[in-house]
Amino acid sequence: MNVSEARYSPTVEDDRGHVVITPYDPDWPLRFEAERALLESVLAPWLEGGIHHIGSTAIPGLAAKSIIDMMAGVRDLDEARAAFSPLQFHSYEYTPHRPGTHHFSKPRGPWWAYTHGLHLTEPGSDLWRERLAFRDALRADPALATEYAGLKVRLAKEHGTDVESYTVGKRAFVSRVLAGVGLTLPPTSPR
Repeated sequence: MNVSEARYSPTVEDDRGHVVITPYDPDWPLRFEAERALLESVLAPWLEGGIHHIGSTAIPGLAAKSIIDMMAGVRDLDEARAAFSPLQFHSYEYTPHRPGTHHFSKPRGPWWAYTHGLHLTEPGSDLWRERLAFRDALRADPALATEYAGLKVRLAKEHGTDVESYTVGKRAFVSRVLAGVGLTLPPTSPR
């Protein structure tokens, strides 16, 4: 199966809240660049290490949920709490993820309406290293990306509206990829 051929298309009976995996969209990098330009301005007082496109929409050719995931490096996580209000002004909602990061989703509302996800974390944190290493491993290995696409499609079909089970179902694959580059996921880290 080609990476771009992996897909899960919902049927008419599907309702909101289903995990939907769509074919790769060449507009995803453009959507990231537009949002990065906005966030560079909003986060300027705290930014260190840049803003990176992560997650499945950052892998050319990979089918994905159509949510642009990003990670911004900040000098100090505690000081970056001051960014919450400016981010809210731009429709970002604080949606806690795991220790060592501030996570936001855009726009406010249910997960299936999200268009963007944003992690604020310090460069060099576990999350920073994991997300960049995973993205880079899939970018470098088309067979690995194809395997991941197939897994995501299968999990979306199996779990329907249960996004947590869908996410947990990817954990073993993510752990294996990260182990291949010398990293280990923390015991409770969702992906």
